[in-house]
Amino acid sequence: MPDTLDDSAASVFDAREVSAGDRLLLDLSEAEEARYVEIQRDLFAFRDRLGPLDAHLVVVLPRHLGYLLRDDLRHLSAEIGRPSGMRVLARHLRCENIEPTATQLEGKELRKYLARAPLRTVAALADGIRRHRDTDGANRDFPQWLTAALADEHDQAGRVAADIAAEESGRRRALLLSLAMFHGSPPSTILSATNTLLKALSHPHDETPRLDRTDLYAEFTAVRAEVDADGRVSFALPGYDSAVRDHFWTYMPDVRRQLRDWFRDCMSSPGLEPAERQAAVARFAEQGLRCQRPEDLRALVERWARTDASPRYLPDAAQLLALGLSDDQHGRYFRQQIYDWSTAADTNERLRHTLVLVCSESMAPTHPDQALVRLHHLARRGKARDGVAARKAVLSLARSENRLYELMLTRLSTDRDQNSWAERDSALFLALADPIRRIRSPRVRALLAQGWSAALRRPDESWAGYLPHWLSACIEYAEHRGHILEVLAAACAADSRTAGRLYRAARAWQHAADGAIADRADTVDHLLHAIDIQQGIESYPNAV
Repeated sequence: MPDTLDDSAASVFDAREVSAGDRLLLDLSEAEEARYVEIQRDLFAFRDRLGPLDAHLVVVLPRHLGYLLRDDLRHLSAEIGRPSGMRVLARHLRCENIEPTATQLEGKELRKYLARAPLRTVAALADGIRRHRDTDGANRDFPQWLTAALADEHDQAGRVAADIAAEESGRRRALLLSLAMFHGSPPSTILSATNTLLKALSHPHDETPRLDRTDLYAEFTAVRAEVDADGRVSFALPGYDSAVRDHFWTYMPDVRRQLRDWFRDCMSSPGLEPAERQAAVARFAEQGLRCQRPEDLRALVERWARTDASPRYLPDAAQLLALGLSDDQHGRYFRQQIYDWSTAADTNERLRHTLVLVCSESMAPTHPDQALVRLHHLARRGKARDGVAARKAVLSLARSENRLYELMLTRLSTDRDQNSWAERDSALFLALADPIRRIRSPRVRALLAQGWSAALRRPDESWAGYLPHWLSACIEYAEHRGHILEVLAAACAADSRTAGRLYRAARAWQHAADGAIADRADTVDHLLHAIDIQQGIESYPNAV
C-alpha cells in the first residue's frame, strides 16, 4: 500500500482495489502527525470492507507517535520485539544444510555476538559459516567454522580508533580511508584516491622529492595491508576496512560533504573496473544511509544521470537508487524522490531511463503499486528510448497480477490528467485491455467501457487495429461474448456518431474474413443489438 504523498495516496483505503485473499501492509513508521491522525479515522470502515473479501491488513505504527493512537484501536495493536538471534541463525544454517547441536551453539562468544548484532549481520554470520564449510570441507567441523566466521565478523572499531589516533600523518590517514573505500583494488587506484582526498581536504602538498619518500609497498605495510598474487591491496585484518569507513564518517561529520565530493571525483577514473565500481558504490551508500544523509546519494544520482555525464555512470546511479530503496529507514525517502522525478517536466532522458530500470527491478518486487504509478508517469512523459522502455515496463508490471491490472485500468480509465495525457493513456489502455481477463467482474467491465469510450473519441486509426482482437474473442470465447459486446456498446452509448464509427469498423472486420463468415456476421448482429439496448432503442422483430 502507498506510503508516499503521490497521486495514489488518496486511494490507500479504496476497497475496490483489494482482491479476495489479499494480504496488505501499510508502513506508517515514518508518518507525520497529520497523516497518522487522518489515516486512523478511515481504518475501521476499511477493515469492515475487507471482511467479505477474506483480506487482511497489517499496519506498522510509528512508535514516536504512540500517544496519538486512538483508544478504540489500541486493542488491535500488538508489540513486536526482536526475534531471537539464536533462532534466526539456526534457521539460516538449516537453509544451508548445516544443523549444529544445541551444545555447539552455547558458546560465550557466540551469545555475546548475537546479543548485540543486527539481524542482517546474523545472516552474514551464517553465510560466513557456510563459506568456511565449503572451503575447509572435511578437515574441520562446525565449531571451527563458527570460530573462523566469528573472527571475520569481529568488530575492529576499537583497534581502528586507536590506530587513527596514533597516526599523525594526514597522508597516512588518507591512505587508510582510500584503501577502505576501494578495498581489493590495485595500488594505482588506492594512490589516485589518496591524492584526490588530500586535494579535496586542502591538505598541503608534500614538497619532498618523490624518491626521498617511501613507496606504496612500505606505506601499505605500515597500515597492515597486503598485496595479493593478483596485485590487489587489502587489509590483513577481517572487518578492518569496514571499521575504517565507519570511523571516518562517524567521527568526522564536518567533512561528510567533502567525502561525498571526493568519492564522486574518484569514480570519474576510467580505469575502475565494473566490480570495483559496484563495491565502492555499495560502501559509499552504506555510510550515507547510516549517517542519515540520503541526500548525498540523491546528489550523486542526479550528477551521474546528467545529459553531459559519461554513460558509464548510469549503472552506478541505478545501484545507488536500488540501495536507497532497500534501506529500511530511508526507502520511503527514495520512493518519494523517484515519484518527484518521474512527474517533473525537466527530468532528463538519462535519469528517466535509470528510473525505469530501478522501478522495474528494485521497487516492483516490494512496492508494486508505487512502482506502477511511477512507471505510468514515466511512460506518459518519456521521449524516444526511455518512453518506449517505460511503456513496456508498466504494461509488463500491470499484466503480472490481476490486482495491478485493475489498478492500471483505473488509472487509464478515469478523467485524471486526460487533457494532458489523453493520447498516451489511450494507447496504453488499448495495449493493456484484455477482452477476457476479469471480464466477469462488473467493476472491470465498467473500467473497460470507460477506457474504450475515451479511445473511440480519437481518430479511427488509433483504435481500429485493436477492435478485431475483441470481436474475434467473441467467437473464440463464446461464453464471454455478452460481456465483451456489453463493454463495447457501453463505450459508445452516449454518442450515436461514435456508435456508427464502431459499427462500421465491425462491419469491415466481418467482411475481411477468410473463414467463419457466419460467426462474424452473428457477432456483428449481436454488437448492433447491444448498442441499441445501450441507447434505449427497442427492437421489434415482428413489426410490419
